[in-house]
Amino acid sequence: MDTLLITNSTIINCDERQERCDIFIENGKIIEMGQSLKKEATRTIDCQQQSLFLLPGFIDSHIHGANGFDVMDSTQQALEGIANHLVKEGVTSFLATTMTQSNENIEASLVNVKNYVDHFEGAELLGVHVEGPFLSVKRAGAQPVEFMQPPSISLLERWHELSGGFIKIMTIAPELEDGLAFVKQLSNLNIIASMGHTDATMDEVQTAVEAGVTQATHLFNQMRPFHHREPGVVGAALQEDDVFVELIVDFIHSHPKAVNLVYKVKGAKQIILITDAMRAKGLPYGEYDLGGQTVHVEEDGARLEDGALAGSVLTMEQAVKNMKAVTNCSLEEIVAMTSTNVARQLQATTKGRIAVGYDADFVLIDSNLTVHKTIRHAQVVYEKS
Repeated sequence: MDTLLITNSTIINCDERQERCDIFIENGKIIEMGQSLKKEATRTIDCQQQSLFLLPGFIDSHIHGANGFDVMDSTQQALEGIANHLVKEGVTSFLATTMTQSNENIEASLVNVKNYVDHFEGAELLGVHVEGPFLSVKRAGAQPVEFMQPPSISLLERWHELSGGFIKIMTIAPELEDGLAFVKQLSNLNIIASMGHTDATMDEVQTAVEAGVTQATHLFNQMRPFHHREPGVVGAALQEDDVFVELIVDFIHSHPKAVNLVYKVKGAKQIILITDAMRAKGLPYGEYDLGGQTVHVEEDGARLEDGALAGSVLTMEQAVKNMKAVTNCSLEEIVAMTSTNVARQLQATTKGRIAVGYDADFVLIDSNLTVHKTIRHAQVVYEKS
């Protein structure tokens, strides 16, 4: 039986911290916690000399690719490549995120996720975030307009079945024809309805929230902006208490002061940090592909030929550092924004917290928020050299 004992750790949860705490883990689950545990284990990690903080592993619920791979490649190698890369930045779980393409291409990626074989060397694949094709052409961004279509409940049900029930989030423009009925069906299927790439008005958003929308995809980006006479999607998302907001904190997608505004208005309990990264993450600047479109990756971000942002090359580690720099948020709040909030949204009941009965998914960071070690199901999957 595989057992792990972590000793002398400073544990950070979203609502507490425990110093000099030991954790006994058996077969990837936390079995016992306390000070000076008298347990024999096959492996031991002593945190005392390194002065590191033990946090629940980061969860990236919106990522398209990394290290040369993209979810839309629809290969096992691509999913493995992304998963293996993510642990370097403290991510222990993720949602493979699709983009607007032909139905055939989207379906191929869904089936590929359903058939994914986990080798436990990288981050855990929790399911799929389907971003498009039920989006507004007025707020397309890097999503190809030619493949956008009205919301279709029959197509949703087909995709739900093809994916083996692995669709966890779907980004939709709820103001489109049949959008509200679509949102209600998402709720019936236990899929998070996230409003994004949407030109909805304040009133339309409020109606969509009543129908079941509980999240906003990459807040500020590709949505009707705030105006004092029409608060739009941004104004509605900031005021709706039941709506979580995704944030890409690379200071390219959103100004630092805009990020700080969200933190002050929504609070850490309603923010979900994401990367929205594409295949160039972890690779040198240059030209890359995103859904058949050429993307130029330079210091000012990943952009299409027309200058539109095309995802990011952000890491979760850097997102955390940026969030701390602009808001001076606490480690407890970082846990909320990187793990606990999204775990609650996904109803991943054994993720997002370090407690008895939870998965042994951890990230060890120092006081500068640098990732030193990533542990997934009690296995060390990354260690800083």
